[in-house]
Amino acid sequence: MTAESVAPEPLWLVAANVVRWRRYGDGGQELRPGTKSYRGGAKVYVVDTYPGMGHEQVTTIGRSRTGRWITVDTGSRHLHTFRAKLAYAPAVLRRAGAVGVRLWSREEAAELAALLERLAAECRETHHGAPHPTPCLCHTCLTAAGPEGVTPA
Repeated sequence: MTAESVAPEPLWLVAANVVRWRRYGDGGQELRPGTKSYRGGAKVYVVDTYPGMGHEQVTTIGRSRTGRWITVDTGSRHLHTFRAKLAYAPAVLRRAGAVGVRLWSREEAAELAALLERLAAECRETHHGAPHPTPCLCHTCLTAAGPEGVTPA
């Protein structure tokens, strides 16, 4: 058995999903799907945060809009459903090693996920001071009204 055929050890990371729609533009009156780098709903792994900035930016690994694996800093307000998850994908593990990710236990990853979920929700609410457009498809409005309560334009 060669060293190349041995699978790397899985890591506990924080996984999240990209919001389907995000508010954009002057006063947040426009809606855009996903982010520039990720499609809405894409699963990403958070490998680093910036605590000095209140965790508003996080370093993520995920599949880009083109399908290639990328490592990108993104706003935590564009992510939701943070959770602790074991990462098995060799591309994720390789990129996490290149970033120099700290080894987390399951409990530490779950604690960070809960913190990021709370902070991201607060940041989504406070980032745009203006009221939501009508109809609004942003993550906050979709989860508050439920998917059946909103009809896409």
